[in-house]
Amino acid sequence: MSERPRAVRTHANPLTTVRNLGILAHVDAGKTTVTERILYTTGTTYKRGEVHDGTTVTDFDPQERDRGITIFAAAVSCSWNGHRINLIDTPGHVDFADEVERSLRVLDGAVAVFDAVAGVEPQSESVWRQADRHGVPRIAFVNKMDRAGADLDTAVASIRERLHPVPLVVQLPIGTEDGFTGVVDLLSMRALTWADGAETAEEGPVPDALREEAARRRRLLEETVAERHPAALEEFCDRETLSAATLAAALRDLTRGGDGVVVLCGSAYRNRGVEPLLDAIVTYLPSPLDVPPVRGTHDGTEQDRPADPAAPMVALAFKVNATPTGRMTYLRVYSGTIEKGDTVWDAGTRRTERIGRILRVRADRHDPLERAVAGDIVAVVGLKSARAGSTLCAPGAPLVLEPPGVAEPVVHVAVEARRSTDTDRLASALARLTEEDPSLAVRTDPETGQTVLSGMGELHLEVAVERVRREHGIEVTVGRPGVAYRETVGEGVSGFVFRHVKQDGGAGQFAHVVLDVEPWEGNGDEGGFVFRSAVVGGRVPQEFVRAVEAGCRDALATGPLGGHPVTGLRVTLTDGQTHVKDSSDTAFRTAGRLGLRDALRASAMVLLEPVVEVTVTVPEDAVGGVLGDLASRRGRVTGSDTRGGAAVVTATVPLAELFGYATRLRSRTQGRGTFTARPTGYAPAPTAASTPAR
Repeated sequence: MSERPRAVRTHANPLTTVRNLGILAHVDAGKTTVTERILYTTGTTYKRGEVHDGTTVTDFDPQERDRGITIFAAAVSCSWNGHRINLIDTPGHVDFADEVERSLRVLDGAVAVFDAVAGVEPQSESVWRQADRHGVPRIAFVNKMDRAGADLDTAVASIRERLHPVPLVVQLPIGTEDGFTGVVDLLSMRALTWADGAETAEEGPVPDALREEAARRRRLLEETVAERHPAALEEFCDRETLSAATLAAALRDLTRGGDGVVVLCGSAYRNRGVEPLLDAIVTYLPSPLDVPPVRGTHDGTEQDRPADPAAPMVALAFKVNATPTGRMTYLRVYSGTIEKGDTVWDAGTRRTERIGRILRVRADRHDPLERAVAGDIVAVVGLKSARAGSTLCAPGAPLVLEPPGVAEPVVHVAVEARRSTDTDRLASALARLTEEDPSLAVRTDPETGQTVLSGMGELHLEVAVERVRREHGIEVTVGRPGVAYRETVGEGVSGFVFRHVKQDGGAGQFAHVVLDVEPWEGNGDEGGFVFRSAVVGGRVPQEFVRAVEAGCRDALATGPLGGHPVTGLRVTLTDGQTHVKDSSDTAFRTAGRLGLRDALRASAMVLLEPVVEVTVTVPEDAVGGVLGDLASRRGRVTGSDTRGGAAVVTATVPLAELFGYATRLRSRTQGRGTFTARPTGYAPAPTAASTPAR
């Protein structure tokens, strides 16, 4: 057996040889195993890590190894054929989608991993849409081709139907299921096979039994590419075929432009198909020079910064680890150069920070660097106030980059220390958690005085509480999970008059407003609230109109039904009056707040509860019991299918009804049933249901 090739190790790669990418997929599709095989194949590690053995590089947290899933996005760096690959292994569970969002914000490309049996699964779809929003080019890797029921064509069909890209399949599998031994590269028309135990592929001619099918698929690939690429179309018309070089260049352009997705296949667990995947990453995914310059704002004007080490420095912090020994901040350097000891400007907090150390990251291991340049993803030590989403820039050339979006928590639990002496330590531990994970939130309930921890799901909160126990040694008591309800307007009011008059010595306060309140269904960009003014004749000056809007936004924090936040309404200021001396911004803000609060009490309000789309996979003989259980949880079945001998049921279920569902499903199916859930928004709660306590 030939010796496994080691990657070329270079200390300074030009920008054209840098690839910043993430591994995206549904939970259990094999993301972490793909990452481990990439590290092994590139020579970064010398032993293959296994998820089931708890020996992986990227799943280094004890909880990740105990649960067998990725919880925290982990950055690693490796080299392949002279290219520096900065790789982020992202979580696949919906509860940790915010980790994926922050990672996608700083990546130039991604590899989407799909299960060859299941095809596109619910979270595959969610992360694909996240990548769409960020404009991240992708290639697809259909994994687990050695499993019973694996079928590349079926998986590709699900990609086309559910994700709607143009799949550009560049490989033909050799063998099926347990007999999968390699692939035919449709560009070079050569076969790559991996013998049992072999660490490298053997290249040879296409097997006789596959020559006709390989030729047909190569022709189909050429026609699909020619339809979408002008240069390829010109050559195809002239020669009625495409050279391998033209085809590769066209595939690269289509991938980077988002007009197609290259599809490869393999079995990461058996180390089959990893080398072609690495070659595809280098060939098709963009370098920092191939993506548009980063855009930010300064003094209200937009500016671009090129990916140039000599340009003014700007970087975005996308992850923070607040360890007992200090804070480690993960950065994507978009422009310029950072050196150890440099002073940088935090554009968010408007203060300077000093870079203590710069580290090349390999999960929980780090190599010191003297500098980081444009295109690098590194960790730095020494920053005291930077948070995920902070922009760091050169003090003489400030710029603010758009931070990653933060998801709104939908589940909460009350937590308290079992020993009163640990109360202060618990507060400090929770503050550290929210510093690392912006999708966690901590507040004190004003009525009960309890500390409430909010997050994206049951598992998210379980992991957070377990970290408090393990890392800080604090025993905590946890209340039953609750969900984040909202209130909205079912039927509003028109011409609602509110007069605010206060006279207690000195200058008084006077504001008179007339409001229309009505339901509003719009996009999320406005936060579920729209304010507009229809005042004519200057009866309310513009500066007071802005104060009324600010007051109305203040009133949205607590609704009349149960004190939940209010969303989905439009408020129109139709009229008002002012006083020469007593009218002020403060008076009109107060009038807006108190006036809208009273108007909501006069409106017909509706309680909203979060709902999720649940996909349940069970043996066919257990479908009846599962459907009955979903109905008892107020679930509405939206679809059913059969995949690989198992029934797949899709339903929309209120999130509050899913607490404890995993245990119930296992008991109903003798441990053979699984389910996944993804948020789909809010829906009216039953009118007979009592309003939950805050």
